[in-house]
Amino acid sequence: MKSIADHLNPNLDIVFIGYNPSIRSSETGHHYANPNNRFWTILYKAGLTSRKYASSEDRRLLEIGYGLTNIVSRPTKGADEITKVEYKEGGEQLKQKIEKFRPKIACFVGKGVYQAYSKKKDVGWGIQDELIVKGTIDFVAPSSSGLVRMNLEEIVCIYQELNQLRLTVSDT
Repeated sequence: MKSIADHLNPNLDIVFIGYNPSIRSSETGHHYANPNNRFWTILYKAGLTSRKYASSEDRRLLEIGYGLTNIVSRPTKGADEITKVEYKEGGEQLKQKIEKFRPKIACFVGKGVYQAYSKKKDVGWGIQDELIVKGTIDFVAPSSSGLVRMNLEEIVCIYQELNQLRLTVSDT
């Protein structure tokens, strides 16, 4: 299994940070490629994109100010296969990426991603109180995996908060 390329540029509005690539993403070379993953639907329904993108268009998000990366680069069937060592190393590498590329918002696609990165156990949805990297707002959103038991409308509402934050930050 091969990892997939990050899509990052300096000063993006949002960088979406997932757990790690799925097997399907590894096979296709594109982020959120598993047909059961709702990432592309969520972005569209939350107003973050003007249309529903296909995973094969993942690189095009850069054109609208969004980037994509993961805390761990090794593809797995599920996030439960990621080791503590991989999370620790991945968290350090992720912090370096955020410091280098300076996105306005780092959106963690799953509480576990943010918990591994921040080393905090008690994490809520939305904007986090403390900045890990100065100048970048940390925002925690539900995972878009089809395995998540929240209904789609609840998830979309949280991503709509992200969109409002993006519009607020872009105006400043």
